[in-house]
This record gives sequence, structure tokens and C-alpha cells, in this order.
Amino acid sequence: MTSERREPASDADERTMLEGWLDYHRRTLAWKCEGLTDAQLRTAPVAPSALSLMGLVRHMAEVERGWFRKVLVDDDPGPIYYTEEDRDGDFRTTEADTWQEAYATWQAEIEVARRNAAGFRLDEMSRGKHRRTGERFSLRWIYTHMVEEYARHNGHADLIRECIDGATGD
Repeated sequence: MTSERREPASDADERTMLEGWLDYHRRTLAWKCEGLTDAQLRTAPVAPSALSLMGLVRHMAEVERGWFRKVLVDDDPGPIYYTEEDRDGDFRTTEADTWQEAYATWQAEIEVARRNAAGFRLDEMSRGKHRRTGERFSLRWIYTHMVEEYARHNGHADLIRECIDGATGD
């Protein structure tokens, strides 16, 4: 695997730094999926977990949608992969699920996230509320949470990728 990721400049302003780290972690997840077949991307190599690289990408599409659509701008287009009956549906893949669809959906959600965030100041509170807590969040908090969310799942992606083909890297 080769990486074209760049860390944000160490002297960047706060917004550039937060957006830079979020993009860095988005690219890290894409990098962990590079060069694999659909079957490999659907592979859940650590039993009994159903966690796969494709499942992580589908999950992050849902997370992008949840924070940057539902919470930030109060737009609820509904879930992509999960249902009320199957809250983990984003992680459950079948042979019918393809990388092309999962990747395109994820990238589309990232583009909407970028557009929606561009209309907010870092300290501006979200228009929508968290579905469980009813809280509003600043864009700064959402960016920080998203960096944490990607970083945690990129750790999972590291382990899954190593189990699939032995590839490692930060």
C-alpha cells in the first residue's frame, strides 16, 4: 500500500487544522482498503466480530450523514444501511454489496459534510440535535469527534487489513 496522505501544517489555523486532520483520517481509511477485492473488503477476519473494511466504510458514511446532516443542519434523509430493526446493518455486508457502491456513497456523504460545514463557524451551534441526548453541538466539537471516530476505526482497519493480506502501516 502507498499513502498519499499529508498531515496538516503544524502552524495552520484551528479550522484548517481540524479539517486537515479529519481529511487525513478519511484518506487513511481509504488507504487501508486500497488494492483489495470486494470479497476481501467484505471479509470479517476476527471471529466472532462481523467487522470488515467495507463495513467500516459503510459505517463512516452513516456517521458522516448523522453528524453533518442530521445534527449540524437538521436534515434527516434517513439511514443508508441500517434500520431500526438492525442498528448494525451498516456493518453487515453480503455478496451483493460492492466496494464501488460503498465507496461512492461514503464519498458523497463526505462532500455533503464539507458543504454543510462550510456554512458554519467553529463555535456555531448545530441546528439539529443528537437523537438520543437532545444536545446541540458546535462545529468544533463535531470536527473533534469525527477525528476521534475515524482514528478509532482506523485502528480496527489496521488489524483487519493485516489479517487479510499482512499489509501494515500507520
